[in-house]
Amino acid sequence: MSEPKSELEQLYNESIKIIRDGQVATGKIVALKTKEVLVDVGFKSEGVVPITEFSSQDLVVGKELEFYVESIENDAGNIVLSREKAIRIQGWDKIVKFSHDGTLVEGRPIKKVKGGFLVDVMGIEGFLPLSLSAFKNILDKDILYKAFPFKIVKVNNLRRSIILSRREAVQKEKDVAKDRIWQELKIGNICTGTVKAITDFGAFIDLGGVDGLLHITDMSWSKISHPSEVVALGDKIEVMILNLDREAGKVSLGLKQRMSDPWQDIEGKFQVSAKIKGKVVNILPYGVFVELEKGIEGLIHVSEISWTKRINNPAEMFAVGDMVETQIISVDKDSRRISLSLKQLEQNPWTEAESKYSPNSKVSGKIRGFTDYGAFVELDSNLEGMIHVSDMSWTKRIGHPQDVLKKGQKIDVMILSVDAQNRRIALGLKQTQENPWPKIAEKYPLDKVLEVEVVSITDFGVFVKIEDELEGLVYSSEIDKETAAKLKPQDKIQVKVIKVDVEQAKIGLTARL
Repeated sequence: MSEPKSELEQLYNESIKIIRDGQVATGKIVALKTKEVLVDVGFKSEGVVPITEFSSQDLVVGKELEFYVESIENDAGNIVLSREKAIRIQGWDKIVKFSHDGTLVEGRPIKKVKGGFLVDVMGIEGFLPLSLSAFKNILDKDILYKAFPFKIVKVNNLRRSIILSRREAVQKEKDVAKDRIWQELKIGNICTGTVKAITDFGAFIDLGGVDGLLHITDMSWSKISHPSEVVALGDKIEVMILNLDREAGKVSLGLKQRMSDPWQDIEGKFQVSAKIKGKVVNILPYGVFVELEKGIEGLIHVSEISWTKRINNPAEMFAVGDMVETQIISVDKDSRRISLSLKQLEQNPWTEAESKYSPNSKVSGKIRGFTDYGAFVELDSNLEGMIHVSDMSWTKRIGHPQDVLKKGQKIDVMILSVDAQNRRIALGLKQTQENPWPKIAEKYPLDKVLEVEVVSITDFGVFVKIEDELEGLVYSSEIDKETAAKLKPQDKIQVKVIKVDVEQAKIGLTARL
């Protein structure tokens, strides 16, 4: 009978694991008591572990966990185990590993202390400095006992202490999210993003960790002056990926590309010579932009506003929001341009200008404006002609047209020439009077000595007044330098007539008597 007993004893002994003090062993929960948990680690007796060392989710009969062997046998003959120490030992091994490879760990701040927080990480108490916490403007109640990812930035094996960084963990999470998003981004895809910033040239859209640029030209098929006309900060919008450059970190986005291009069948919708109404949406010095339909605008150039008037400032005639009727004069699909005209809706008065205004005929008009070289006169047909300064007086040198004429003044003028093709009418004011130069030539024969009054002094000579409305020129070569240097306006000098040019309407004089 002793031999069978010996065999049973041998089998029993073989079933018992070799367990030593200070090691970590795997055990199975076999019973739950009020204050204790019985655990089978494969030894001859069951281990006893305080129930306070378990989390609620681990308190399940049959669940296998790791335990630290504190003693093979206590006074009651039971093996003494610790769940907390096993967690700490295993946790420390993982912490050392994670500190080397940069893996983020989950921890819970359990206490605020001077300079930071104490954090429980896998049963190990770590320190989180405020400078690395990234908890700016967050209340303590929203931090303590809440789970956060951290990066282990320093390990002290001797003291088994660790320094944590929430800031670096946040940055790593962003980097991971950014990498994931870059993998997901594809040209042509539609993404949802948030307007993060607005500039003059576009808007930056946060796609969830990667920023993309929505350029102003890709916001709308219509012309817009500023991105704020289309988007606002914080707006959530759906955009299309137009281009990707991962090396440069650039993403180009489009908003208008999500809608059909209104220019696609433009030639079928807008015919040349057709009349069309639209709304003035922008006014610039060179013309007026008119919205014909959503996304389609045409330009009335200043030269197409009036047959007869020179338009210097379209804003004096139009206001944004005005409804106008125009005529289409060209459609360029490739350049996305439609040219419009107002004047084409009216009869061109220049077609009859040559027959209506024959040269040498006298007409009435009103002074409309000036340039340095002449004055513009509005005729009764709304056509405009110009009097050159040389055609304002037979005898007087005109420095500024305003010296002779005033804006709004009604005058009689002579038609000198009409060029309908180039839209020019040359007018003469002096031609309405008899040419006095034949009589002047008789009155002032060659070698006649005169006393005259200095009017002005130039580099090439001295202008003098012979009589009212009649001036002559003493060239610099016809006056002594010393005498010329002393002259000033209103001085009287003696001169002699050396030339009278009736055709050129000039009198040449000399002071060398």
